[in-house]
Amino acid sequence: MSVTLPPDAFDGFRRFSRFNSPYPAHDDGCAVDLYPEAGRGISPVAGVVRETRTVGCPNRSYAASEDHLIVVDLDDEWCRRADAEVGTTARILHVIPDVSPGDRVVVGDDLGPTTRSGFFGQWVDDHVHLGFRAPGVSALRASGSLPVDVDVAVDPIPWDGTGTVVERGPTHVLLDAPAHPDPGETFAALASDEGIPLDGGLAHYAGGGAFGGNGASVSDVPPTATLWGTRVGVANGRGLAWDSVDVLANGERVVGLSLFAARDAGYGAKVVCPDREFAIGESVSLDLVPSEDPIRLGVG
Repeated sequence: MSVTLPPDAFDGFRRFSRFNSPYPAHDDGCAVDLYPEAGRGISPVAGVVRETRTVGCPNRSYAASEDHLIVVDLDDEWCRRADAEVGTTARILHVIPDVSPGDRVVVGDDLGPTTRSGFFGQWVDDHVHLGFRAPGVSALRASGSLPVDVDVAVDPIPWDGTGTVVERGPTHVLLDAPAHPDPGETFAALASDEGIPLDGGLAHYAGGGAFGGNGASVSDVPPTATLWGTRVGVANGRGLAWDSVDVLANGERVVGLSLFAARDAGYGAKVVCPDREFAIGESVSLDLVPSEDPIRLGVG
């Protein structure tokens, strides 16, 4: 049993990912992170708000000390459109709720402002976390969500690993490449050597995934994936288990490469590099090499 997000669930969002997270809620593609155009939490679902809760989160100097959960009892019609069992509930995190129990919401409604949660890495942009629970399953526990598929196409973007720094943050840089083939219209993601769009934190999280031509269904997971001539992962359930590899930037090891599907014109490779400074305008060449001690980030 799974939930397939229909195309209009992505209205108002510029990027999304199912695997770019270290948290168990995303294991085997059982949640999706949706990145809004602005700092507002847009509803990707339709139903009635059952409850809202404030929850604690890891203490980070750059983030809020608490997060928020919105539980929505999904409308029967929305469940049918999503191939979900009637009675399925949705869990939405990282939004300060402007809605209350009993409120009806439809796709595109403003749920409230997004919050910079302590669950985020410092390089992670504000987003809406969405997961689903089968009828009768607790919506308050962190684990137990249904697998999530997406009914949108993601175009593969081939790239040679070279680009120029156009943005620099405390723990990451953004390159001007690869360029989006059709910004504002379609979703696209960095392609493996086999032409499969990739998803996840390569390879600083233990696993990632792949987007297929009709979304990210189980049948789209390749048996193996390579990038720039190096094998990076093998099929593992609905996703990919990353091989033991290091990401090199100009020959020096960095934490990793952040992968997602995007449709905004500002698309470009996000290199996670808290211990390495790159200047705006600096040319960067990325490579992948096998490693005996790869960087793996947990949830602590």
